[in-house]
Amino acid sequence: MAQDALAAPGMAYDAARRGLAPPQLAPVGTPAALTGGGQQTMPYHPEAVAYEPAPNSLWRSGSRSFFNDQRASRIGDILTVEIEIDDSAELSNSSNRSREASTSAGVSNFFGLEESVGQLFNGAFDPANMVGGTADSEHRGTGAINREEKIELTVAAVIVDRLPNGNLVIAGRQEVRINGELRELTVSGIIRPEDVTSDNKINHTQIAEARISYGGRGSISAVQRPNWGQRLGDAITPW
Repeated sequence: MAQDALAAPGMAYDAARRGLAPPQLAPVGTPAALTGGGQQTMPYHPEAVAYEPAPNSLWRSGSRSFFNDQRASRIGDILTVEIEIDDSAELSNSSNRSREASTSAGVSNFFGLEESVGQLFNGAFDPANMVGGTADSEHRGTGAINREEKIELTVAAVIVDRLPNGNLVIAGRQEVRINGELRELTVSGIIRPEDVTSDNKINHTQIAEARISYGGRGSISAVQRPNWGQRLGDAITPW
């Protein structure tokens, strides 16, 4: 415990230093974790050996292909995802509810003991109106949503898996840090090889199970975000 007490100030200093430092970029690696499936590893191929071209021939030994389709189709290939989201929604509704109820109950005869029972309460007891109650409730609610979003981004993704039916699983991550603010764009989903264009591009509308995220963290985002005390109060306050 004494050693922990001596190490606590240093740990607090390191935590404070990391908190004041700008956000760090994630290490470069396979983005397969974005798909939520099993971890994939980048395929490894032996280094290509350069060969001198044969005289009077367009073919060079060691070339990847000559007439084959060069579009991304294998695990590890890279393609470009074009994200163009122009979405708007407008919704309004209102509701009114009211209810009124009245209840009255009494006992005119109770084995001749109705008067005796009334003495247990007060002299104003009326056997014909033993219990009476009224209830009245009213509720009114209105709501409106007016939302408009427009995003135009381009990110490179990697093929991380190939499904039995031939569809491809892609995942990509892009991080940009400017003046202590880190912007991160992630995209993942399933595509058809036929939808990839000749220049290795695909639109986000052609991605099934698409997961697109764009956000950031840093000094500016921290100022725009409510403090943890306010967020905790909003979570536990019932009104």
